[in-house]
Amino acid sequence: MIRHLDGDTFAAALRSGIHRVLGQQELLNRINVFPVADSDTGTNLALSLGSTLSVLNRPGEKHLGTLLAGVADALLDGSRGNSGAIVAQFFQGMSDAAGEISRFSTYSFAKAVSRGSEYAHDALSKPREGTILSVIAAFAESVNAQVFRIPEVGFDVVLGEALQQVEAALANTPNQLDVLRRAGVVDAGAKGFTELLSGAVAYLRDGSEIPLPDAAMAHELEPVADTSGFENVSEYRYCTECIVTGPDIDRRKLRERLSELGDSLVLAGTKRKAKIHIHADHPEAVFDTARRFGELSGEKADDTHRQQAATHDGLRPFAVIVDSGADISDTDMERLDIHMVPCRIQFGDHGYLDKVSITIDEFYAELASNPHHPTTSQPAPGDFRRQFQFLASHFADVISINLTSAASGTLEAARLAAMRTGAPGRIHVIDSRNASLGQGQLAVLAAECAVAGVDTRKTLALLQEQVPETRTYAIVRDLRYAVSGGRLPRWVKTLADLLHLVPIICTTRDGRVSLSGFLAGRHKRIERFARHVARRTPPGPVEIGIGHARCEKDALALEKHLRGNLPDIARLVITGIGPAIGVHGGPGTLLAAVRPWVSAEDVAGRPD
Repeated sequence: MIRHLDGDTFAAALRSGIHRVLGQQELLNRINVFPVADSDTGTNLALSLGSTLSVLNRPGEKHLGTLLAGVADALLDGSRGNSGAIVAQFFQGMSDAAGEISRFSTYSFAKAVSRGSEYAHDALSKPREGTILSVIAAFAESVNAQVFRIPEVGFDVVLGEALQQVEAALANTPNQLDVLRRAGVVDAGAKGFTELLSGAVAYLRDGSEIPLPDAAMAHELEPVADTSGFENVSEYRYCTECIVTGPDIDRRKLRERLSELGDSLVLAGTKRKAKIHIHADHPEAVFDTARRFGELSGEKADDTHRQQAATHDGLRPFAVIVDSGADISDTDMERLDIHMVPCRIQFGDHGYLDKVSITIDEFYAELASNPHHPTTSQPAPGDFRRQFQFLASHFADVISINLTSAASGTLEAARLAAMRTGAPGRIHVIDSRNASLGQGQLAVLAAECAVAGVDTRKTLALLQEQVPETRTYAIVRDLRYAVSGGRLPRWVKTLADLLHLVPIICTTRDGRVSLSGFLAGRHKRIERFARHVARRTPPGPVEIGIGHARCEKDALALEKHLRGNLPDIARLVITGIGPAIGVHGGPGTLLAAVRPWVSAEDVAGRPD
């Protein structure tokens, strides 16, 4: 009989449970229909619980109170999604109840799980039965009833019986939520918590930890239920999360302000550190609200509508994802279901997620009025990993097309994330050796291949051909932005202004950003820029991308002159230039990207 749980035993039992959840990740994704059928509950729980393993795996003897505090903090920082935030709050409650004790008795354990259940329930603005809350409550109620009935009962008995009650509560979830009954599944978050408890109980019964599952993700699993065409879509577009830290956060007022902005609100954490999860249409409104209550960090916003489209498209052999350095028209992003990891933009102490919490037009307005010149930073590997793991759950392969490695560390962040994602050999990280529209052209080509059913191998071979042949050229109206951003020495601007020179910037075959030449004087600069691009374009059909930073008339003029100089333009697209380029070029920047034309249909017809 196990009378007490010390830190080492608790760590081993929890680790065993987490390993079990990681092994069930794909199953949990496939039964996820509530609150939104976005098939990411397994991924979110895996990432959330996985964030605690560094705490649980620390060498040396573990003090229970210290261990629980570390687990709760790691979960708060690393939690993802609705269920992840609720689990984080459950462990926060356990930690607060445990305090500084060095081991659990069954009595103190019962108090801790009761506090955890209360915290989890209170974290939601609109708690629902038939969810993870129901199984957490069943767990707490069973433990407390047993300890009250038999004070000297052992942990192995308490947790074994509690697991039976939790499994019964899980089986009852379809009777509590009609959306589950219609889909023929139990709640995914509730099942995740049940698997966590089951793995912990297994360790306490025989002392053997469930091992960490094989890194290979079982993407070939058959769906548990046919949820294609199952419409359970949030009316709000972005799954938005952030962390607020401060000396005394008014959680009641914070919840009230946030509840006006969306649904599925979960507020986890403490008065000193709070994790926000909410579905909202305007992530920046969420972040602005949170800033009023403390210091903001960990901002993220995932497009739930695009994620749901991905889960219902089983015909494409792979998914395509880019960082927001790629400039792609909204039409193509929607038409081809291209996914995006946003870079980060900082104006002084105010940060944004590129193209998510700040639009292109809003960026240029801020650039004109804000005394702080903005800086950009690459997405963290964790941002890529979350997206990679989700997409690998629903596609055989994922192709990530990234900003040139010669100008940014974004590619390295993507590669690091790919290595840490449980999908070995299935995340293909490509150096576009381009930026803006050149990078975007390559992503669109890959996505069109996916739509046409071209396999991953052929598409990767095509990209290998196209990357070195794709070129991006740019001219800027005012070099002061490049000087302010540190991309250009001040003397170059002084010399260019003095001699009335307009530098032409280009990407090279190896991805470097280099000087392609100068235009002497500003007279007919667009016409001469078009000729410069045309002279460097090989013969044959080409695709042209024209990008502009709030200078659409210049873009239309460039189109006219390029059509006059290049007789065989198979496709031409005009779109706005995002912050990745705009931060260095400023308003008036004009860009042309050129790639030799080949269509997805041409590639599909190539012999194997």
